[in-house]
Amino acid sequence: MLLSQVNQVNGQRVVVAREGQMAWIVPDAVSVYALAQAALSAGRRLEDEIAVRGKGESVDLAQALAQGRVLLPIDHPDRAHLHLTGTGLTHLGSASTRNAMHAKSDPETLTDSMKMFRMGMEDGKPAPGKIGVQPEWFYKGNGHAAIAPESPLPSPGFALDGGEEPEVAGIYLIGPNGTPWRLGFVLANEFSDHVTERGNYLWLAHSKLRPASFGPELLLGDLPAHVAGTSRIMRDGQVRWEKPFVSGEDNMSHSLGNLEHHHFKYDVFRQPGDVHVHFLGTATLSFADGIRVDHGDVFEIASPIFGLPLRNPLEQSPAANSPVQIARL
Repeated sequence: MLLSQVNQVNGQRVVVAREGQMAWIVPDAVSVYALAQAALSAGRRLEDEIAVRGKGESVDLAQALAQGRVLLPIDHPDRAHLHLTGTGLTHLGSASTRNAMHAKSDPETLTDSMKMFRMGMEDGKPAPGKIGVQPEWFYKGNGHAAIAPESPLPSPGFALDGGEEPEVAGIYLIGPNGTPWRLGFVLANEFSDHVTERGNYLWLAHSKLRPASFGPELLLGDLPAHVAGTSRIMRDGQVRWEKPFVSGEDNMSHSLGNLEHHHFKYDVFRQPGDVHVHFLGTATLSFADGIRVDHGDVFEIASPIFGLPLRNPLEQSPAANSPVQIARL
């Protein structure tokens, strides 16, 4: 089952459930966040909560998306309590690209990226009940940096690059006692500045502080072991670059459980009521193929497992001519 959040033509916000080609309004649900909280309070799965409510009127979801009425598949009433975080070097094909970006002058010396990747290969999928090696981790921002499908992804004026990262993200709600509850998974564009990252690996944190988009639909339940999709860059309606991407544990050096453990082991990420969008990594970048995107180019990430494609145009902000002014209080 897939879930989305949609603004109706009259402006009313609804939750839409979909199975196959059938999409319908979930009665008495104004947000996925509220729906998940209700399921948690009732002690049932999200799918069961939807089933209990029955089916409202049908929805043409593709039309709503084309009209810009499809929102993020989950948000938070207070955007500061939605966290965008992620892990890198988690996919089997990710090491070569990152290694080239951070290569040292001595070809015999392993880069930190390759060392991290090898650690994942050796101990990223621990036996049940065991804790594996921690992955690379980064912070992207909060709900203020979450961009709806079809909306522009703004690249700040100081950025050296604004490139897509097609991947899967897990969606989590923290329960009243601090337990993370996984709602499902979404397609995601973990938008980053790869030129800044390439300049110095210690600038990775800077390069990740960019907006991101995810959705349009939330896949409930487990993540398939193999996820296949396509990442594209469009210009003036024409494909400028296109490449397949894969995800799922069959294509990863870390297990999902290991990535989740090393994020939620921190108390600060287990605050009741918070929502987490945790990006699971990728191995496919247009940047690795020498592509430089420009204002107005459209990123498209698609996989049939996740329903409708995720599309966002790039919006390049003008460069600032002076430093940020700090006022003394």
